Amino acid sequence: MYVVTGGAGFIGSNIVAALDGIGKDVVVIDTLEPGNKSRNLAKRQHIDIVSPSDTFLFLERCANTIEGVIHMAAISDTTAKDINLLISTNFKLSCELWGWCARQNVTFVFASSAATYGDGSAGFDDFEDRESLAKLRPLNAYGRSKHMFDCWISRQIETDASRPLKWAGLKFFNVYGPNEYHKGSQRSVALQIFDRIAEGKPIELFESNDSRFENGGQMRDFVWVGDCVRAVFWLMNTELVSGIFNMGTGQARSFNDLVGIIYSHLNAEEKIKYVPMPNEIQGKYQNFTQANMSKLKSSGLNPKFKNLEKGLGIYIKKYLLNDDKYL
Repeated sequence: MYVVTGGAGFIGSNIVAALDGIGKDVVVIDTLEPGNKSRNLAKRQHIDIVSPSDTFLFLERCANTIEGVIHMAAISDTTAKDINLLISTNFKLSCELWGWCARQNVTFVFASSAATYGDGSAGFDDFEDRESLAKLRPLNAYGRSKHMFDCWISRQIETDASRPLKWAGLKFFNVYGPNEYHKGSQRSVALQIFDRIAEGKPIELFESNDSRFENGGQMRDFVWVGDCVRAVFWLMNTELVSGIFNMGTGQARSFNDLVGIIYSHLNAEEKIKYVPMPNEIQGKYQNFTQANMSKLKSSGLNPKFKNLEKGLGIYIKKYLLNDDKYL
């Protein structure tokens, strides 16, 4: 049995679908609200659902049958302001799950975030030693809460504290793909752009606030969710590989590129308007992100990840243009 926290969410439900597809029993720890999260699980056959409030009661009851815990649950809103809730959900719960997996010798894979890198001035190298992590300055409370857990793990490792026999964290960059429809304003930029085009509205991109980038030329490492799932599976099942790893493609692309690719798949005329960046995100905006993927590659994974053209083509043609958009 595998346990997936946040298994009704975006990345979590894609992981659950892959496990279900190979006949694994999966327990999803999640709530099915808000939005249509229940639809993310509607096609699954080998799952059970447990309330987050019953997490540790369930884990203790079923400890002897659990092969791995995949921890995707988090408050992922980059504009979230409730610091206490962020710390409780994104940090303390993660620490408790790490401790449980360590005591039970259960594999533990968890979601970190590229938001931990802040403005990127310290680079995008997935070093996990305390000295390197101390140089990172996340730009928002969400990023700081994820960074706290990465730093906590680094202390556990360097002080030789108790740890799971096998563990891995993934610093997800800009993930896009099916089952993200419930995320509202936190949906991927790819989905938000597709929806605006489908509604016949022009695309609004930010004017540049940095001379290194043209308007709409700000860049992100966009990664297809299926490639993220493949990396999770590989880390779960590969012996002697533990650590914190970047999860991107290693190739940044501009928002202008993203918009152009979507328009081309829809055979529509480009309509782009550049607008000033809102004051509230000035100084908190990442103009450039690009994962250094050398660490994951050197660990043995052959990451032939889909480029933006291929990934968006699958997303649009297989999901977004169909009546049934769910995995």
